[in-house]
Amino acid sequence: MGLFDKLTGTACPDDGVVPRPVGEVRAALLGLNGPDVPYVVRDGAAEGADVVAEWRLAEPAWQTHFVQSRLSRAVRFRMRFVEDEHEVRVVEEGREVTRVGNPPRLSISRQYTRGPDRTVSRHYTIGRGESGRLEATETFRFDSAELRDPLRDTVLTSGWTWRGVVFGRL
Repeated sequence: MGLFDKLTGTACPDDGVVPRPVGEVRAALLGLNGPDVPYVVRDGAAEGADVVAEWRLAEPAWQTHFVQSRLSRAVRFRMRFVEDEHEVRVVEEGREVTRVGNPPRLSISRQYTRGPDRTVSRHYTIGRGESGRLEATETFRFDSAELRDPLRDTVLTSGWTWRGVVFGRL
């Protein structure tokens, strides 16, 4: 892998992993869905992709989670399968997010970015520990890798390459 591959987030499967058929890779990605994960993986035909994964920003059950996280970017992954090369081409798109209203809700701006990015938010509470000394205890953590890592790991364990696309078409 070259420098450009590192900049785009491209990753290759381990040696000796036999590539699975495209249908199995697609099913494995769609299988990441669940009621306890803050993202949704769905068919992306309407958006010019094979599969799309994004945060559940619009779902009422997850609104509180994302407002508490002080999330500043909404991330969406559009993926296309290149069957001949056993490669999943991925465009990571980001939009700025702000909190509006009372009670606060999330609003997505028109500002658009393309390419790999990482957002981490942590909240701490200061208090006395068992020893009587002041301690900082992490009470909340949000990491955008919670979306990217399961997608990428699923593709790699299926024997396919995760190819980040920054320029050009998906």
